[in-house]
Amino acid sequence: MTESREQTPVIKKHSNSFLKGTLILTVGGIVVKVIGFLNWIILSRVLGGEGIGLYQMAFPIYLLALSVSSAGIPIAISIITAEKLALNDFRGANRVFHISLTVLTLTGLFFSLLLYFGAELLIKYQFIHDARAYYALLALAPAVFFVTILSSFRGYLQGCQIMTPTAISQIVEQLVRVITMLIFASWLLPKGLEYAAGGASLGAAPGAVAGLLVLIYYYWKLNKNFKDKIEKQNQTNPQESGISIIKRIAKLALPVSLSSLMLPIVANLDLFIVPARLEVAGYTVEQATELFGYLTGMAVPLLNLSTILTAALCISLVPAISESFALNDKNRIYQQTASAMRISNLVTIPGFVALWLLAEPISQLVYNAPEASHSISIISVGIFLLGIHQVTTGVLQGMGHTSIPVINMGIAVVFKVAMNWGLTAMPTLGIKGASWATVADFGIGAILNMYFVNRYVGFVMDIKSLVKTIMAATAMGGVIYITYDVMMIETASSALATVMGIFFGGIVYGAVLLLLGGIGEEDIKQMPLIGVRMAIILRRFGLFKSV
Repeated sequence: MTESREQTPVIKKHSNSFLKGTLILTVGGIVVKVIGFLNWIILSRVLGGEGIGLYQMAFPIYLLALSVSSAGIPIAISIITAEKLALNDFRGANRVFHISLTVLTLTGLFFSLLLYFGAELLIKYQFIHDARAYYALLALAPAVFFVTILSSFRGYLQGCQIMTPTAISQIVEQLVRVITMLIFASWLLPKGLEYAAGGASLGAAPGAVAGLLVLIYYYWKLNKNFKDKIEKQNQTNPQESGISIIKRIAKLALPVSLSSLMLPIVANLDLFIVPARLEVAGYTVEQATELFGYLTGMAVPLLNLSTILTAALCISLVPAISESFALNDKNRIYQQTASAMRISNLVTIPGFVALWLLAEPISQLVYNAPEASHSISIISVGIFLLGIHQVTTGVLQGMGHTSIPVINMGIAVVFKVAMNWGLTAMPTLGIKGASWATVADFGIGAILNMYFVNRYVGFVMDIKSLVKTIMAATAMGGVIYITYDVMMIETASSALATVMGIFFGGIVYGAVLLLLGGIGEEDIKQMPLIGVRMAIILRRFGLFKSV
């Protein structure tokens, strides 16, 4: 199309491929997770179980205030900004950001003050049962304001398809948050555990400010490139009214907000149903609590860790699809969807196989709790399904159908609640029933999303490519199984056997995939940074035909 050819170099550079953005967000996500994990170990030693409990009592209230204050607006900003830039409306894109920043500044300030002045009421009316969590609530209140503003900058820069600022700001935010929370917690510990928990919570605001400063720098840098283009459009281009922009933001953001609110609602439904139904199955209260912890505190976090790349893929897809949709480039939307789905399958299928085979040694290695392996092995199936769900959600959101994934999620939750109620109470299943209910939740959401992606994009999963990926993952699984057994006999070290099994299994997976043609030269070339060089090396080994 002529419109896409006339795009300026600035935008074209950032819209060549969403793969680079995905890689950047993935690396950033991994670094943030590692920092957070190390922090949790140290903080647990400083505060102990009781202090961590006080911190955890305040944190869900903070997350709820944050979810409501930003209300899905960053994704809406990303979508509308990408649309404007696709049409070379630089002034319009900048206008969307300024309006959204104003709205989020007001909502962030309101909910920040509401949390600060409402903390005492939350304690008084027993929403939080331990009054000592009061100081943690007060300490978290300022962070609501800064994180809400920060989300506006992230949404705009993601709409420009520049993912580096998001990744760097997340890392800086996490680093500063961790350092300050450890300093304040240790400093205030002599005054009492409630003050130490408040000190730990106080780290959220400095972290948010640090992340915000990073994003402001990148925004200033980008705005210098857009300045001339914006000035040229001042007199020539009619602009969308502020009220119209606010209405569009609200229309796109509301479903996303409901989706983010649904996650804590589902978590609370699980808390209400699963332990109670385990008791019906014949478990004691203590046993039910322990099994529930295995599922929600050990299996589900491993699932989320395994889908960091597909979560990043979802974020990168939204502005990329939105840009193509604005240009009415249906073929490009299809290609972007197909590429994202292939990448998801290439990562999630072997992830499922590895976690399923090594559920017990991984649960022992990570949690020192091999009893969690039953939930982990079942939940591993959800890696593949959650990957599909995340990719299809990104596609639908990018096309402006933000309400569809939410409705589908609601339908899936109904099935999950019903399965939790029925399966968990069966003595032969117990926590396995709740684990299967969680997998079904992802599966139903994925299937429903796929239906609508097919309807609007015409996309159908490439079965031939899927079979090749499954065959390669099966070969990988065989190598993992054999390597683990051999290493256990030789070294008697479960940790070493697990690492070596994954290492050799990964090599075999990549080799078989190349030999079967499950991944081609063009796929390799699309890999950011190393793709072209790797393709040249593989061609020298005769794996690709020279052109």
